Amino acid sequence: MHKGFVLSAGRAVVAVAAVSGLAACSSGTAAAPSETAAAHAEVFGAGGYRGIAPGMAKEAALATGKLANAPVSALDGCTVLSWQGGPAPDQARLAAEAAAQKKADELYAKSDAADRDSKENTGQSAAELAKAAAKDAEAAQLAADSAMASAELAGKREERDKAFAAAGGASFGKNGVHELGAPPDAKTADGIGIGSSLADLHKAYDARGLKLAEAGRFEMPIAEKPGWRFVFTPAANGTVGGVAISDGVLKCR
Repeated sequence: MHKGFVLSAGRAVVAVAAVSGLAACSSGTAAAPSETAAAHAEVFGAGGYRGIAPGMAKEAALATGKLANAPVSALDGCTVLSWQGGPAPDQARLAAEAAAQKKADELYAKSDAADRDSKENTGQSAAELAKAAAKDAEAAQLAADSAMASAELAGKREERDKAFAAAGGASFGKNGVHELGAPPDAKTADGIGIGSSLADLHKAYDARGLKLAEAGRFEMPIAEKPGWRFVFTPAANGTVGGVAISDGVLKCR
């Protein structure tokens, strides 16, 4: 009886070991997809995002199906498209942008022409001097009007930039994509995205050239893509409010 018990116990041990082995294999198989997905998660960086790459032509970018067709902004000749599912075009905002652009362009042209004209006055008679004074006054007024229009246009640019930072998208110029903004769920290879703390941003990138740039944004050169840089827009609560890669072009015309 003792011998039979030993044999039975031995078989039981083998059976338990076999079941445990199957459970371990099953558990490993279940975890594999998650680990693989994490390992192959798309990152936002120098290569672009969702098939949209720096410099890609607008037609090619639209063919990916990842971008909306209608622009959400067209300031300075830069056509901004949202990611699919992102903000829809605001017609009132587009009209306001177009009006501000037209006003600024027209007043700048008039101011420039008036300034050149005022410098051509060389007469010394009373009538000629009075005419020159009138032209100088007109040039000064046009310069002031032009400055105000430019300030209004700058405000529209700031509104566009805030919306772009928050939602991401692609901005196209004459040479294709010149700026690509990350959607809210995207992360860089170092795990930095919208909502990351500024402390984590500095920890990840200070040693790689992160510097404070215009409008309070932080920029860092992209080593593998000369001329391009990461742009991180800070939020008021001490987090990252926007992530983009850009070639630094401000106007697309």
